[in-house]
Amino acid sequence: MFQDSEEYLSRRFTPFVPPNLTISDIRKAIPPELHQKSMARGLWVGFRNVLCVAGFYYLGASIESVTPVIAAYLPFGPISTSLVRWTLWTSYWFWQGVGMAGLWCYGHECGHGTISDSNWLNNTLGYILHTSLFTPYFAWRATHRAHHKAVGSMERDENYVPAVRSDLGLKSEKTKQGLDYHEVFEDTPIYTLVMMLVMQLLGLQLYFVANTMGSPSYPKGTNHFSPTSPLFKRHERLAILASDLGLVLMGYLLWVYTAHVGSAAMIKLYFIPYLLSNHWIVLITFLHHCDPTLPHYRKNEWTFVRGAVGTVDRPIMGWIGRFFFHNVSHDHVAHHLFSSIPFYNQPLVTEHLKTVLGEHYNYDPTPCFRALYRSFTECAFVEDEGDIIFYKNRKGEAVRFLQPDVEEQLSQ
Repeated sequence: MFQDSEEYLSRRFTPFVPPNLTISDIRKAIPPELHQKSMARGLWVGFRNVLCVAGFYYLGASIESVTPVIAAYLPFGPISTSLVRWTLWTSYWFWQGVGMAGLWCYGHECGHGTISDSNWLNNTLGYILHTSLFTPYFAWRATHRAHHKAVGSMERDENYVPAVRSDLGLKSEKTKQGLDYHEVFEDTPIYTLVMMLVMQLLGLQLYFVANTMGSPSYPKGTNHFSPTSPLFKRHERLAILASDLGLVLMGYLLWVYTAHVGSAAMIKLYFIPYLLSNHWIVLITFLHHCDPTLPHYRKNEWTFVRGAVGTVDRPIMGWIGRFFFHNVSHDHVAHHLFSSIPFYNQPLVTEHLKTVLGEHYNYDPTPCFRALYRSFTECAFVEDEGDIIFYKNRKGEAVRFLQPDVEEQLSQ
């Protein structure tokens, strides 16, 4: 679980040649029937997800009552009760965190309109589910759609835009004098762990509140709650207000719920799984777009196809990820190329894409926590120059580079 996959290692230090495919080239490889939506199937998957979360909640609410019954059968004496209680709570937090992340991923599919041909139905479901997880649905949908239109673009992407050397105050690599990366990157194990925990548990909310990990082109104070935020167009302002109103209502409902069950029960039954659901959401999105072997493009070389295939498919959580996260991790390249195709058809789309993309299809089964640590520590910054660039680590080293003839051609 601490080793890089063969697929990832095969890309390291391999000269990169950018793809020159067009979206029409790729579209020809996808059977038309895969674009068709089944409202019945889409609604069933959502119902199944809600049923799982409700079932987990019922089991979680029963933990305190069943703990002494189970502990009575264990031969560990006085510690049996504590052992059973924390085993059950830990299991509940894991599964409910996964289940709630699944609701968020289903809401994500609603935002792409893949549940039904009815925009009203898609948006109603997405609004309810995302609001229940304190996500401003219409605000998120606006910036997420912008992200899909410009993924991998240094100038126009909305999420996970790399920091550049000059932004970090690093001297030019050409000087080779006074260049101390350690002064900029605090890389002690404890500091790295703390920052990873902050990103995983609070990263999604920090993005909404302060545009953390969003595009640096926006001014300070940019957020997902102000209707006049530069993130949104004028015609979207009423929808942003609707998102805000939903969050206020959800906050009130949570307050009423807490008054009914008590703060301790609310924390254990809702808040901890909520934080863990944030972890899974950030993990999935971060690992799709932050990888030392994948390129970013500046405007002279960016195309929609290059940006979309510059992501990576990851089988996060195996069958659990497929079941709860609705293929968004396993088939992310397909999702970026054809986000309107229903999520249940994306595995077949991926198989067709492999044939047309060839070496440009990126897959990485590296265990997710190893991949998270690797990307967190190695995706530090990119250079100010260059139209096709790769992440460098905290020592100023890159593991991918352009093929020499491509680099020479770009420099002319």
